[in-house]
Amino acid sequence: MTTLLLILHGLAGVALLGALTHQTTSMLRSRAHRGSGFISRYSAVNQSTFTIAVTSLYVVQVLLGALVYPAYRLDVRIPFEEMSMGWAVGLFELKEHFAGIGLGLLPFYFVTWQTPSAAEYRRDRIAITIILAFIVWWDFLVGHVLNNIRGLG
Repeated sequence: MTTLLLILHGLAGVALLGALTHQTTSMLRSRAHRGSGFISRYSAVNQSTFTIAVTSLYVVQVLLGALVYPAYRLDVRIPFEEMSMGWAVGLFELKEHFAGIGLGLLPFYFVTWQTPSAAEYRRDRIAITIILAFIVWWDFLVGHVLNNIRGLG
């Protein structure tokens, strides 16, 4: 069961990573640089349409992570400590803290993207979206590295 939850956690992470990266790329790409190439088409999306997907996927990701967490505590963290891999435990601790910070930012992210007056919250939207993108990328990469060190089960 833990393996299934871990796989679902990873799949939700990839979906979240893709949606947030797509939104961030589109948000940061200048309108003046729009052309007909792949990058131009990739970034020519309605950025606010990603808000509900990102918010939902983030919550699902945290819930799946909470379900996998007890198995991590018993099956992975203890062997890491026995193997003197404190750096790996520390990376996971940072992953947990960043995920919590992202969860706290999620309501602000949602409100700034849902507010009709785009110009008023533009800077806030950019800052919160970049912070969330960093958190999601960090958590994904750290989770992937730790999973590769210990294995699935």
